[in-house]
Amino acid sequence: MSETIKDKQSSSSPSGKTEKGLMKQWQMTALKEDFSLVESEMPTINENEALVKVAGCGVCHTDLSFWHDGVRTKKEMPLTLGHEISGTVLEGPAHLKGKNVIIPAVLPCGDCELCNKGRSNMCQNQLMPGNDFHGGFATHIAVPHKYLCPVPDSVLTKYKLEELSVIADAISTPYQVMKKSEIEKGDLAICIGVGGVGVYGALIAKIMGAKVLAIDINDEKLAQAKKNGVDATLNSKGLDIKEIKAKVKEIAKEIGAPKYGWKIFEFSGTAPGQDLAFNLITFTSTLSIVGFTMNKLEVRLSNLMAFDAKLIGTWGCKPELYPEVVDLIASGKLDIKDFVQTFPLSQINEVFKNTLAHKYTKRSVLVPQCN
Repeated sequence: MSETIKDKQSSSSPSGKTEKGLMKQWQMTALKEDFSLVESEMPTINENEALVKVAGCGVCHTDLSFWHDGVRTKKEMPLTLGHEISGTVLEGPAHLKGKNVIIPAVLPCGDCELCNKGRSNMCQNQLMPGNDFHGGFATHIAVPHKYLCPVPDSVLTKYKLEELSVIADAISTPYQVMKKSEIEKGDLAICIGVGGVGVYGALIAKIMGAKVLAIDINDEKLAQAKKNGVDATLNSKGLDIKEIKAKVKEIAKEIGAPKYGWKIFEFSGTAPGQDLAFNLITFTSTLSIVGFTMNKLEVRLSNLMAFDAKLIGTWGCKPELYPEVVDLIASGKLDIKDFVQTFPLSQINEVFKNTLAHKYTKRSVLVPQCN
């Protein structure tokens, strides 16, 4: 299955014009270099695949890691990045043809030991668009159809399909970690970093009944989180860890949150954020690491023993949970309008550079011009 997809979406000559039977892709050809526009033949698919017309593809920190930080992709360059994808099935099985769908960022095999144990997000045969094969910064994509998540028409009365692309990672990833953390009504949820992923974590924690404290160094992001329902915010810029811990205890008391059993979520993907998160562990806490960084830090793991605390990681979201995420939005419990902005796919180079420079406070979604 993977060989078919990896090989069939190969690029050909550059062009600015889309013709019938051709697809356009913006490909990474070298580290830190501009993406190149290329055209290729529309891929053919086999019985296990679907051809999807891309509505939108979100720009994720992982894409920046591949493009700027030198994190290796499974497929060699040139490579079309992008794994937060929504679109419409053009070709594939009858029950999906013509359907609007979300493409999960992690596509498991569904048959291995880990899949059978309910850990499909860690399937060792998994495929990731924009990593194992050409991804969503394109007009079309061929993908395994087994786990495509249909989008109800009712959701599209409020949101454009391209806006919903963020479900594929920015929303589904924090949803999975909230479930893994066993968060309960009345818990204190401390969300460190409320950017493109963390803000959804904070809002989902609130939906699940927690008292939510958002910590960031950006006042605008904190204001957005507060506007959308988090209980309290804290700008940690310029504060040392001891000062932050004291303020967190004060805030917990003010909002009626418990002293112990804090659920701490590190979304920033920075060494300072991870250091803070570990130092906030108290009795019976659970610390969940969501953000990724190549940087290392020194911690005393014995704190986990002393506080009878838990430390967990999370990787993406298993596709089986995607319908639950879609339902959160369909039901109106989770409103994403304030956190998504769209740009033409042709502006990919500008958007990547601006995202790297932290010029945006909303998740950027790139939209092919053919839409």
